[in-house]
Amino acid sequence: MAAAHDERNELGATLDADLAAEIDAPHGRANAGLGPLKLRASLHETIWGGQRLGEIAGKALPAGTRIGESWETALDSIVVTPPHANQTLERMVEAYGQALLGSRTLVVYGQRFPLLAKFLDAHDWLSVQAHPDDAYAAAHEQGKLGKTETWYILAAEPGAQIVYGLARPSSREEVRAAIAANTLEPLLRTVEAHAGDVIFVPAGTVHAIGAGVTLYELQEYSDVTYRLYDYGRLQANGQPRALHVERALDVIRYTPSPLERVTPMELELEPGLVARHVLVACRYFVLERLVIAGTVPEPAQPSSCRIITVLSGEVDIVTERQRQVHLGLGETAVLPASLGDHTYISGEATLVRSYVPEPDDASLALWRRAHDGVFSAD
Repeated sequence: MAAAHDERNELGATLDADLAAEIDAPHGRANAGLGPLKLRASLHETIWGGQRLGEIAGKALPAGTRIGESWETALDSIVVTPPHANQTLERMVEAYGQALLGSRTLVVYGQRFPLLAKFLDAHDWLSVQAHPDDAYAAAHEQGKLGKTETWYILAAEPGAQIVYGLARPSSREEVRAAIAANTLEPLLRTVEAHAGDVIFVPAGTVHAIGAGVTLYELQEYSDVTYRLYDYGRLQANGQPRALHVERALDVIRYTPSPLERVTPMELELEPGLVARHVLVACRYFVLERLVIAGTVPEPAQPSSCRIITVLSGEVDIVTERQRQVHLGLGETAVLPASLGDHTYISGEATLVRSYVPEPDDASLALWRRAHDGVFSAD
């Protein structure tokens, strides 16, 4: 065991030395050969997970496990493409900063990777929960981010549902009493789920994903979750999962949202694109869906890195340095903000692309005009 530990330390030291040499090279960080970063996702077993991410997202799942989530852009995700193979995403952020993240990302999120993309398979109901906004999380969770998120539903069994907000206006006292009496469910707004649905979940929205739903989730990179209700379930150790009732009551929205689903909005097509839609746009992220049949230019975007995930088919990403990254079903790459104009995505596929928008971003402006007054904050 000691020999193995020493070998890992030596490997880490070598990787750090290689990265440091690359960063210290002439022309600085932004020109240090930073190309598309294909990532190895991490699988997470949960009490509510299943086995559908194998079929729907191409994941190699261990037999007999309940895999609830595949984290595509976790900080400990491993880069699999040279010359940065075996580096973690976190280490790349530390090394390259703005060249990887982009100028707008630094303004909105600071020096951290901004967004966590996931695939999620709900074989059983997730807990009823809510997330704080950035201000509350900063004050009460040691400076962490809050969490606004969105779901793009990939598959739903007949009759599958989600919880989205409250069914009617309520109050802190009423919700607290319902939790204590185990009668919260009549207060919750349940909505039938269908493949193709887009659900925007601003911070403070009471929500839960129901059994039979598989989706792609994009969120602020935060682990702050306040659980209100968990159906009395027990963990493997025989103990119930912790609830966070008082903090949840601090942050939840007590009035129902007038809209539970949002409608994808068409965007201008370019050669090689069959369809392009903005699914959700807010100050934290833009999520687009693209259907590609050919070769599509990926313009330079120094304001933000981009996350590309393939939902069907396969593509190649080619840069001006002739670096080629292949993505198949369920695979994800991060495009650094420092990539130049001569980057192309080629293939036949449906994919999602996300980034942190500038205030005058065209997709953000379009989405806000269409949803003016619907969401109290984005």
